[in-house]
Amino acid sequence: MSTPRILLGFIAARPRHGYDLKRVHDTYFPQARPLAFGQVYATLERLARDGLVESADIQAGNGPDRIVYRLTAAGRTEIDEWIGAPEPPYPFVSNVHFAKVVLALLLGSSASTYLHAQRALHMQRMRELTAMKTASGVSLADVVSVDYALAHLDADLRWIDLTSQRLDQLRQEVVK
Repeated sequence: MSTPRILLGFIAARPRHGYDLKRVHDTYFPQARPLAFGQVYATLERLARDGLVESADIQAGNGPDRIVYRLTAAGRTEIDEWIGAPEPPYPFVSNVHFAKVVLALLLGSSASTYLHAQRALHMQRMRELTAMKTASGVSLADVVSVDYALAHLDADLRWIDLTSQRLDQLRQEVVK
C-alpha cells in the first residue's frame, strides 16, 4: 500500500490532522500494519513539500496544537490519477517460496519439508482469517479485505501442492 496516497485520499475526503489520519487509517485497514505517528507526520511534511496538501487550520487541544491539512488542486489530480490507474500485475513470477525450493534442491536439503511446513503456516493463517471474517460485528470492509488475503493464500497453496507433485522432476532439472 502507498501510505502517502492513502493519507492523501483521506484528506481528499475532508481536511484532517495527523492524529485523525492515523485513527482513520487504522480503522479502515485494521489488518495492515498500524501506522506510527512519526510516519504520519513525516508523510504529511512530504505531501506539503510536494504541494499536494496545505495547512488549513490549527486546532488547539489538551496537547500540542494540531495542524489540519487540506488537499490542493495538485493533490486532487494526484489522488484521482492514482485511484483511476489499474495496478499492474507483479512483473516477476519468482518469489521467496520458489527461491527456497530451488536452493533446497541445490543444497540437498528437503524441499518437501519446507513446502509441508509452509503449507501448514498458510492453512493456519487461513483459519485465523476465516474466523475473523465470520466474527460477529465484522464490517463489510473487513470481510472484503480478508477475502483478498484468503484468495492469495489459496493461490499459494495451489502452487505449493503443484510444486510438491513436481519436486522429483524439478530436482533433475535444477541439480545437473
